[in-house]
Amino acid sequence: MTGCNRGDHPQQIAETAPEFTVQDGQQTVRLSQFRGKVVVLNFWATWCAPCIDELPSLQALQKARPDIQVLAVSIDDDPVAYAKFLKQYDMSILSIRTGMEGVNLKYGSVRPPETFLIDRGGMIRRKFIGPQLWTNPEILGYLQKIS
Repeated sequence: MTGCNRGDHPQQIAETAPEFTVQDGQQTVRLSQFRGKVVVLNFWATWCAPCIDELPSLQALQKARPDIQVLAVSIDDDPVAYAKFLKQYDMSILSIRTGMEGVNLKYGSVRPPETFLIDRGGMIRRKFIGPQLWTNPEILGYLQKIS
């Protein structure tokens, strides 16, 4: 799958994931609290149809691999629309909201969905642009490799 003709081949990256702390009114989340776990850091929005299409796959990944942390970061500016979506969709993955000028900019992510795979040591290993099938054997194999 691809989003907005951006291709689906993941970029290989080997740099430290930018640290962040988000207080979105409901919870405080720090990237560093997941150190020691592989993190699937997904930037998404309620107004992004490919993002919404990808969410069931991310939820299936979290269910299949509880040792991995899926973290969905919404770039929605409207907190009411975000909260309404969470209630309607019954999200089973950890989701936080930062708005368009939030954490995504530290990662150079401005067009969702974009996802970063961060290893147990806090290094970014892959960047996926566009929606993915997170239960794909190739992706699961790579996640196993960096776990």
